[in-house]
Amino acid sequence: MPDGAEPVLDVRGLKTIFRTRGGEIHAVNSVSFHLRPGELLGVVGESGSGKSVTMMSLIGLLPSPPAEVRAGEVLLGGRDLLKLSPRDLQAVRGAKVGFVFQDPMTSLNPVFNVGNQIMEPLIKHMGMTKAQAETRAAELLALVGIPDAKKRLKSYPHQFSGGMRQRVMIAIALACDPDVLIADEPTTALDVTIQAQIIELIKELRQKLGMAIVWITHDLGVIAGIADRVMVMYGGQVVEQAPVRALFANPQHPYTRALLKTVPSLTGERAARLEVIEGQPPLLSGVPVACPFRARCAHAHDRCDAENPVRRAVDGKPVGQGHDVACHWSPEVANG
Repeated sequence: MPDGAEPVLDVRGLKTIFRTRGGEIHAVNSVSFHLRPGELLGVVGESGSGKSVTMMSLIGLLPSPPAEVRAGEVLLGGRDLLKLSPRDLQAVRGAKVGFVFQDPMTSLNPVFNVGNQIMEPLIKHMGMTKAQAETRAAELLALVGIPDAKKRLKSYPHQFSGGMRQRVMIAIALACDPDVLIADEPTTALDVTIQAQIIELIKELRQKLGMAIVWITHDLGVIAGIADRVMVMYGGQVVEQAPVRALFANPQHPYTRALLKTVPSLTGERAARLEVIEGQPPLLSGVPVACPFRARCAHAHDRCDAENPVRRAVDGKPVGQGHDVACHWSPEVANG
């Protein structure tokens, strides 16, 4: 995939808030990123960093109220999704953007068999007849590795294992050949063996279908094996973005460096004690005016309290095109 390819998804300055009795929660703060055709973007960060809220904001999956997308552009196929009517946006979901949620048991409807749930978007978005949709549904189940696919269309979610339910969710997300697939921690609720199978499945489907994928996770180990680029989020902001190899070889943000030190290393030697990131994630009760990581950062100084850093290029490429970071501190200066 050439670097100069036009983005299939281009997000600019996205801001999302939640209205609560205690005031506004600024969950997503000026997030910008793009996704090229066939690319896999890994989005990492601890719980509460804004990963899922960002992606759900793109296609109107957050309940409103209390959620409100306050600013930004989400360009898909030349259209700004944030300006679409609810009806037009509903047509985009499933048809142009597929979404795989973390827990398939709560995402699948327990009172309908899986065949009906896969057929629904095919009939609604693709205009298929029931017979055509049933044939395509069986093909999709086979594509995601479920044996006896035609027979299993009549099965209900509770008749599948956790890994098989997640495969059904992936089949539903792929039903209308979307341009973008968003996978929100799709392996978190599964055991390690099944996690590996789902990851391999996504890699195979990506190669076969050529779709662009956003993979949300807190697991940097997973990202290392599947992503082209990585976007690190903290406090509702993008704090670092880079090609996957550059991020692991030369992390620039103190938060990224701390995250990498929490990943076990299998070198054959006695493992060193894993580090932890002391402190708690920030409260997002106001518009950020300081660095959100300052209270947990060993390199924080006066400027971090006074000014929220903007993303700057690390490798000379324009911000968003190569390796960039939002931090006042520089490891090169510190080590120089």
